[in-house]
Amino acid sequence: MNWLKKSSHKDTKAQRTKRKNQILGIVEKRDKKGVLHWTLAGIVFLFLLWELASRVYGSSLILPGPLPVLNSFLHLVSTRRFFTALSSSLVRVVGGIAVAVPLGIAAGIAAGSDRRFNAFLKPLFLVISATPVLSVILIAFIILGSGRTPVFSAFLMVFPVMAANVIEGINSTDPRLKELFTVFRMSRKETLKYLYIPSLFPFILGALRSSLSLCWKVVVAAEVIVQPFRSLGTGMQQAKANLETPELFAWTAATIFAAASTQGILSFVIKKTGKKPGLLRKK
Repeated sequence: MNWLKKSSHKDTKAQRTKRKNQILGIVEKRDKKGVLHWTLAGIVFLFLLWELASRVYGSSLILPGPLPVLNSFLHLVSTRRFFTALSSSLVRVVGGIAVAVPLGIAAGIAAGSDRRFNAFLKPLFLVISATPVLSVILIAFIILGSGRTPVFSAFLMVFPVMAANVIEGINSTDPRLKELFTVFRMSRKETLKYLYIPSLFPFILGALRSSLSLCWKVVVAAEVIVQPFRSLGTGMQQAKANLETPELFAWTAATIFAAASTQGILSFVIKKTGKKPGLLRKK
């Protein structure tokens, strides 16, 4: 009899836990739907505001409405020129990140592990953060030419972000674990492999997420100024020179979609790996 009572008690507790999880799941789904509705409402509001402003100006040369821009966008994406420009800009973005990420991680690990190297790199980070992006693009254009300037500009903007996140990740490592590795006289290589690298993963992913959209902005801005042969920025500059304002908006919309798509892919990968991005603060 006592065994039956205990079994019944356990079953009741399991049922309560199951019911609680079901309720929490329903509430979470309802919250997601509510957020989605508000997001859609915000998008509709922006388009209405855009249409209203277009009607106030009354000229598609100054501010075209959503429909002319949509028509221009649909025409643009049906051309080979658009996909060539998009792929070229994407290659530049990926190239800038591919160079900046490993160098930023290496510099961040070295600066976070050694105060002297941190002090050595600090002036470089200060100069990069204080220099206007347009100045960087113009100077790079004089030295590197139009082809490599967007990649170099993207690298210069992403590199300090990645390094700063890695340094913050090392500084945020549990001091007790650091002391434990010191007590057991672990080598610097072992400390890096078994202590720092596992704890840096969220910070690296966080730096990637925050720097990806920045990379798109810098690359396209550099393309607008230096006008390489195939690029989204060159398309914008040519549309502006020809006074094709709807086409200019269409190129801008294409850039936004491209940046949002790559951001969404990165977020999906982060979600699948189960890693949450780190923040630039101590935990």
